[in-house]
Order: sequence, then structure tokens, then C-alpha cells
Amino acid sequence: MSDHNITGNKGEKIACTYLKQKGYTILETNWRHRRNEIDIIAKDGDEIVVIEVKTRTDNNFELAHKAINNKKIRSIVKTADAYLKYKNIDIPVRFDTICIIKEEKTCKLEHIKDAFSSPLW
Repeated sequence: MSDHNITGNKGEKIACTYLKQKGYTILETNWRHRRNEIDIIAKDGDEIVVIEVKTRTDNNFELAHKAINNKKIRSIVKTADAYLKYKNIDIPVRFDTICIIKEEKTCKLEHIKDAFSSPLW
């Protein structure tokens, strides 16, 4: 496994721990539909939360957030729709991002709720 995949997997584990501490229920991690993947699917109260996690080592949250471009958003929304249909879920969905900046022995985490919405096709 390449270094960036190892870093990404560690970041997703950190994000799951954070979400559990905040009272979220983790439903799925790395849920795949065809060639697309959702990092984390969780439940927060009466909402399904689809979370894209970006982990970086360069100490720049802005660059991490910018990695979630329109193409990535469409992919996430399309995959979330497939998940909801597959699981026969009909409740509100929210799209969040969690960006993690890993430092030598610590990390910083930034959670943005409602980071984006479903684009108009």
C-alpha cells in the first residue's frame, strides 16, 4: 500500500473516532458502488451524514478542502444516492467534510457540516 493510502486510512480512523465521540453512529466506511467510494456514512440524529475525509501532512486546511472539487462532489452524491436506494433509506442526507492535518505526533481536525449540497444535474 502506498504512503498516501496509509495516511488516508489513518485519517479515516481518526475521523471515525472523532465522530463517535460526538455521538454519531458509524454505518459504513469505505462503501463502494462501482468505481466510486464514500469514506464514511454515519447517522446523526435523524439524518444520514455522508463524510468525505481528506488527510494531509502539509499543514494547510484550505488545500485539503479544495481537493473536493465539483467532479468529486458529483461522484459522492451519485454514490450516496446508490447507497440510499440499496438500503431503502428515505431520510434527510447531509454532506460533510473532515480535513485532518497530520503532524509528527499530533493532528488537527476540521469538521465542516453541510460542506456541499447535491448539484443540479
